[in-house]
Amino acid sequence: MYYKFYKHINIVFHFFGFNIAICCFLNGINMMDIFSEIIVTAVDKAKNAVVKIDKYSLIRGNERLSGSGSGFVFSSDGMILTNAHVIENSDRLNVSLLDGNEFSGEVIGTDRDTDIAIIKVFGSGYTPVKLGVSGDLKIGQLVIAIGNPLGYQHSVSVGVLSGVGRTMRTPGGQLIDDILQSDAAMNPGNSGGPMIDTNGDVIGINTAIIPSAQGLSFSIGIDSAKEITRYLISDGKVKKAYLGLMTHEIDIHPRIKNFYRLSSKKGLIITGLESSSPASRANLHEGDIIIEFDGGTITNSVDLTKHLIGNRLILKSTNMKILRRTKIVNIDIFPVERPAA
Repeated sequence: MYYKFYKHINIVFHFFGFNIAICCFLNGINMMDIFSEIIVTAVDKAKNAVVKIDKYSLIRGNERLSGSGSGFVFSSDGMILTNAHVIENSDRLNVSLLDGNEFSGEVIGTDRDTDIAIIKVFGSGYTPVKLGVSGDLKIGQLVIAIGNPLGYQHSVSVGVLSGVGRTMRTPGGQLIDDILQSDAAMNPGNSGGPMIDTNGDVIGINTAIIPSAQGLSFSIGIDSAKEITRYLISDGKVKKAYLGLMTHEIDIHPRIKNFYRLSSKKGLIITGLESSSPASRANLHEGDIIIEFDGGTITNSVDLTKHLIGNRLILKSTNMKILRRTKIVNIDIFPVERPAA
């Protein structure tokens, strides 16, 4: 019955680095034009929120440009989300909008542990972008990165989401959870810019690339960023409990889920442990799957982050329920205060 819909199949085009043969016409409509329209529409919704951030520092008594990056306005009063490393060690921040207007940026709060910072501008000419949801993302869906790579303002790149809920180690040695992995092209200057979906909603904050690995770029999931943002706006900093785990989201085998009558089909599999950390002292192992923490169901990195933000669990015996192979094991763990970045 598919022949009723497809009139012609005859185009090969370059898409995400692969040569893909795909149908060209659907009832006389050029499919490439439809794809382009989706991307253009999404970018139009977000572009007026994206800013360029230039960092100036005093070097031997002279103010000099010491770095630049990206950010995006997420509130009507000029609040901007970016990366902490974009603005660190700055003496002055200059924020440029798409229309060319420039404003001074005021630092509201910084969390180096998660590489998230908030700055504020007092001006107009921007349209706040809508913050989406990263917890519902599917592997393989289209993602769009907007930023200022290598100084080229408001550049756009497109890719597919290739991983969710990962843990990444920063150059400073800190572990960041709820990382999205994609193959959208990024370069220095993209940091702090938005990763958006095809609705034009922000799903992540672009944060890093691995120079030695082609096609790998990383963004902080917007769900975690929202949690951090609440504390940065109210307190200017974030206090967190620390476990010393590297994880990523995983599907639990249906038979195990049904046998134990688990409420969720997902969990967090442990892929690494920091030495001398609460996790290593609690005798957790790589391959264990976290399904509950402090009485709450754990289905993704954000669930765990919500429990760890604040000082409620620091140095308090906390129950963790894990799947170890095919058995459920209860572990008591003592989170400590997160070491300073």
